Amino acid sequence: MNILIAGVGGQGTLLASKMLGMVAQKQGLDVKLSEVHGMSQRGGSVVTCVKIAEKGKKVFSPIIDMGEADIIMAFEQLEALRWLPYLKKDGTLIVNTQKINPMPVISGTKTYPGEIIKSIKNSGVRVYDIDALEIAKECGTTKAVNIVLIGVLSQIVKDIDKEIWLDALRTVIPTRLLAINEKAFQKGAEYEESDK
Repeated sequence: MNILIAGVGGQGTLLASKMLGMVAQKQGLDVKLSEVHGMSQRGGSVVTCVKIAEKGKKVFSPIIDMGEADIIMAFEQLEALRWLPYLKKDGTLIVNTQKINPMPVISGTKTYPGEIIKSIKNSGVRVYDIDALEIAKECGTTKAVNIVLIGVLSQIVKDIDKEIWLDALRTVIPTRLLAINEKAFQKGAEYEESDK
């Protein structure tokens, strides 16, 4: 399974990839992670590839090429659009509906594209669009967007027991933040796909 995680610096994409790596290892599967950093300290694009082998097989390269991702988990809309060409024809996109203006939009030289999610849905891709930022706020922290999205992912990857996801969560999240993040994960896991 090839999962591409795309977001903006500071959104927790690297923690999300680390957690996915843990989930795979707890299943006894070979996994490789590849981090591609943009200007992460300045709110630039940050991408991680997570490749998980089938049982008994090995992953030799962590890089996901165009058209190879089974799932793209995008932490904001423009990153979903930017990385969409990497998704397989029958792939799934999980996208946080949040918009984070990149530097050209902030400086006024470009405008943020409109109707991104609608145009992606019109292309025939299976889309889970979720306001993960709002859900994270409801759970007690804006920093749990990544965990909300992983919760959504957990319901798509049905052959991994929920307890394995929670065990991985407990491994990567400090104890003092665990209750909030468990709640965020659960909210994502209960999210229903919309056709709107």
